[in-house]
Amino acid sequence: MRAWIDNFINFCKSKNYSQETIKTYISNLNEAANYVLVEIEENKITLELMPYRLHIQNLSKKTIYKKISVIKSFVNYLRDEKYIVKVLNDENIKSVKTLPKPISNDYIKEAINTVSLEDKLLIELLYSLGLRISELENLKIKSIKNSWVVVKGKGDKIRQLSLIPSVENLIDIYLKEFSPKEYLFERDGKKLSSNQLRYKLSKVFKGLGLKVTPHQLRHSFATELLQNGASIVDVSKLLGHKNLDSTQIYTKLASSYKTKNYQKAHPLANIGDFDV
Repeated sequence: MRAWIDNFINFCKSKNYSQETIKTYISNLNEAANYVLVEIEENKITLELMPYRLHIQNLSKKTIYKKISVIKSFVNYLRDEKYIVKVLNDENIKSVKTLPKPISNDYIKEAINTVSLEDKLLIELLYSLGLRISELENLKIKSIKNSWVVVKGKGDKIRQLSLIPSVENLIDIYLKEFSPKEYLFERDGKKLSSNQLRYKLSKVFKGLGLKVTPHQLRHSFATELLQNGASIVDVSKLLGHKNLDSTQIYTKLASSYKTKNYQKAHPLANIGDFDV
């Protein structure tokens, strides 16, 4: 099983999966390999997950769900490689999906107005395009042209995103000042890693007393669009999601904001309790 795992990890690296994703896959699959029972009969593989399920049974439902999902991704890879794989006891425990936590537009604007040119561009690209940090890390200068950005997402899926004029102008100023060679964000001729970009972002917002991640700006991008009437289909395409299920959680968040705004705005909202 470990040989298959090594091949799967190499495949993920070839598809430019993020370092965090690969690290999670390695950790979870190596753990599972200690417990999953493997039976090989001719060209058929049977994986019995029950011993592993018993090992992780005391973890949270969300954690178990993620671990089983990693195994399912691994199995899908084996099947794509023409293996006949049967999996026993791989039923998912339904994960309780928590709503993402977007950052207030006011805080984002405050950050943009107090930072260096490079940090400003970092924030505006994440917020205006809804990029994953790994996508920003691998963004090449040649991918930015004529008010459009070509982004390579998960599984090498390509999508085209339109640049807001102010962001396009900011990129032009940045390119003239920093003169990067290949990647938009570089240091000494080498692209900045996801961790380096993440650190720069967290440092900016830490100065405002906030703990902010790149993914929260992606959440903010999606939530703002949905709150202002964009269709879930369009938002899903802009985010580079494979299906609408991944985008659905943002509609719940947008709805919760609309409810709060309604409760604040309605004339009866500020009236105290009254007798019936």
